[in-house]
Amino acid sequence: MRYELYYWTGIQGRGEFVRLALEDVGADYADVAREQGDGVILPFLRGERPGVQPFAPPFLCAGRQVIAQTANILAFLAPRHGLVPTSAASQCQALQLQLTITDIVAEAHDTHHPLSVELYYEDQRAAARKRAQAFRTSRLPKFLGYFEQALERNDGRHAIGRRHSYVDLSLFQLMAGLDYAFPYAMRRLQRQTRRLRALSERVAARPRIAAYLDSPRRLAFNEDGIFRHYPALDDAG
Repeated sequence: MRYELYYWTGIQGRGEFVRLALEDVGADYADVAREQGDGVILPFLRGERPGVQPFAPPFLCAGRQVIAQTANILAFLAPRHGLVPTSAASQCQALQLQLTITDIVAEAHDTHHPLSVELYYEDQRAAARKRAQAFRTSRLPKFLGYFEQALERNDGRHAIGRRHSYVDLSLFQLMAGLDYAFPYAMRRLQRQTRRLRALSERVAARPRIAAYLDSPRRLAFNEDGIFRHYPALDDAG
């Protein structure tokens, strides 16, 4: 099956979690907006295309199916491409971890947009500094500690079972984004995130992922995406 991925151009965003899974398994897919422009997304959002109307990108077209929401897309793809164990219990656990990744990604985004996504960061700097300080000192260690413990309680190397899964890919992307947005805070947490660091290195070394990371398809992090580096939000607090 040839998949069609729809996500905004110019940023990694939430679409990158899906993109990493597609790249890792060598799936045949088109990154449609990157090829045709963001305008191709709008008919879906207006309900002008067949299938379930998505609220926002990312969404994936697989034949006649339109699947939206990052965690939902990954849960759809994973059993079809060997990115999750076959048991229902393991798939439920994988989705639970992925949804928790979704939670921290949302909180990371809200550090630079704490009042409204309709306002520029420059219009909410004071609130952003307060939100970012709470995120760095409380929420970030709590989330990463949870994922570190999940690795430890499993086999120390994988999030689910005894082999690579889509959750491992998403943890790699999460760590990469946090390293970009909060380099000072993440350095302070290095000793507490050794398993996550080792996991990220293993994922980056996977042949298809390594090739993708070295290709133009892997966009750089920037200040238009979810993970943004504003030095004022990453100080000693």
